[in-house]
Amino acid sequence: MRFAIVAGRFYEELAERLVTGATRVFEAAGAEGIDVFDVPGAFELPLAALMAAETGRYAGVACLGAVIRGETSHYDHVCEEAARGIQDVALRTGVPCGFGLLTVETLEQAHVRSGGGKRDEGADAAEAVLALARMRAQLRA
Repeated sequence: MRFAIVAGRFYEELAERLVTGATRVFEAAGAEGIDVFDVPGAFELPLAALMAAETGRYAGVACLGAVIRGETSHYDHVCEEAARGIQDVALRTGVPCGFGLLTVETLEQAHVRSGGGKRDEGADAAEAVLALARMRAQLRA
């Protein structure tokens, strides 16, 4: 199976850590190929996921990035729309889309959840994609 990773690069270091985690999981599962597509930020993830899913080339798409709360309501809007959009892509296309978007209060929390501590949301998103891609393949067999 071939997989896509779409990565919001607003927080470049965090994005790279998330991509590393997802790539590691896909490679360990024997992925035939992994293509990484970069977008400016979290808000652009759903459209990038849709474009990848609609090609028919990918068994799944891991959507990765980070949104860190600031002083305005911008955080709430970006997080909600990114989550809704990613879910919508999966439901509309039937292509599994993993939600590896960090929605955190601080940069420290983001580091812990991006492979710098007990959590690796990039790897977790890839694991979710793999589980659903396997289920999809099993149901089609």
